[in-house]
Amino acid sequence: MFCCRGGGFRVRSWFTLISGLVECLGFAGAVFGWASLVFVLKTEGYFRSLCVNVTINGTAVEDCSRQDEQLSLIFTVASFMNNFLTLPNGFLFDHFGTTVARLLGISVYTAGMLLIAFSSPVNSVLLFPALSFIAVGGILFLVTNIQVGNLFGTHRSTIITLYNGAFDSSSAVFLIIKLLYEDGVSLQGSFLFLACCSVIHLFRTFVLMPRKHIPYPLPENYTYGMNCGRTQDYAVANVEEKNIQKSQAEEEMPFKETSPQGQNTVKMERSFKSCLRSWFFFWHLLWLSVMQLRHYLFIGTLNPMLNHLAAGDPGLVSRYTNAFAFTQLCGILCAPWNGLIMDRQKGKQREPGQSEREADLKPAILSLSLTALQCVLFSVCAATPILPLQYLTFILQVLNRSFLYGGNAAFISVAFPSEHFGKLFGMVMALSAVFSLLQYPCFTLIKGPLGGDPFYVNIGLTVLSLLAFINPLYVYLHCRRQAAQRASANKSASS
Repeated sequence: MFCCRGGGFRVRSWFTLISGLVECLGFAGAVFGWASLVFVLKTEGYFRSLCVNVTINGTAVEDCSRQDEQLSLIFTVASFMNNFLTLPNGFLFDHFGTTVARLLGISVYTAGMLLIAFSSPVNSVLLFPALSFIAVGGILFLVTNIQVGNLFGTHRSTIITLYNGAFDSSSAVFLIIKLLYEDGVSLQGSFLFLACCSVIHLFRTFVLMPRKHIPYPLPENYTYGMNCGRTQDYAVANVEEKNIQKSQAEEEMPFKETSPQGQNTVKMERSFKSCLRSWFFFWHLLWLSVMQLRHYLFIGTLNPMLNHLAAGDPGLVSRYTNAFAFTQLCGILCAPWNGLIMDRQKGKQREPGQSEREADLKPAILSLSLTALQCVLFSVCAATPILPLQYLTFILQVLNRSFLYGGNAAFISVAFPSEHFGKLFGMVMALSAVFSLLQYPCFTLIKGPLGGDPFYVNIGLTVLSLLAFINPLYVYLHCRRQAAQRASANKSASS
């Protein structure tokens, strides 16, 4: 059943899409709800031994800055692994296909959940591998689901950003665990339940997902899934192999945006090495890295920042932590707007001589610019030491994060060849992960010389975020050059 390219295929496509959204929404990005889990871990007494009694102005107070530092380090390591291991995972996905990548993701994700379930304050160090496993498994769920957008043609970018929005919203999973914990459900019980949910992921892997990849554009009579047999998988694998051989045979050098009428550009960009050496890749990497660092430092330091602004009032800290986690649920509502911006030109007739790639790049200018502007506004609010203003900060943060990761995947899918998507997505995430390691020295600076006040670090990150505007400016200049070349070529041809 569902093996024809008629109504059955459409039903299967929609079922794959919806079940993938549930998977990303309920599991994939749980690690980014760290602020909610930290509240529970502190209550349970994880790393409590690092707290010491100190005397300030003749008053004995408990200093838990080393506990905060250790918990922040866990998130730093996990967020680094989440991005850096996307590179080998991308190669794994491109080379071995969906099934192998998903089985690896399910294994490490389940292992992470079980490690937290069986951890305790005595062996708090288990949180380091546990959170990293959850992060790596979750990003594999996202990477293997993004290709579902290829089933929906002109709505491809919208679907990709929708999945990234669901990934962002899944950070609310740890909020649910926090609320259940406050109602008497143990931390171990919640994580054992999440580990058992791996049965759902296995069902999707073998029944609803392709064995290899979903190509773009879809070939005629393309089918996928368990009931569609091995013949079509073999045919699609052959098509992918030919594309890879073709790309490897072409000249391996950066594509030149000045090639006439954009025709040589399309041919030369097909090698993986030329994609990596292009200005498109470099400026996009900078765009992602500076904004991602801003988000990672905000999430990793949210609990101590709220403690600082709330003067240590646990009730206020809990309320604002819940408010932050609730806003994360809106990620799935915010992300598709970015996809709609990217897709707004799809289906329209192209200008004479305009390539499909160039037509797709033009809408990306607005998307990239809006994302950079949102980050600057979010960073300004986060830098302002007014507690009630943080409600607006939370809203801008989830809006910007949804645009950031959805726009990242969508831009890579339109700016570079689809057969290199996994590798390029992994490479940009891995290199940005190295940059994101700066969050730990920033946190150390805040807790040390700055005495817990993040104001000056936030100002520095706001200025750094302005570099993100270089990417949309470069894409705009590239598209304008291409338009000028087309006009010149058309004028020469008519004369």
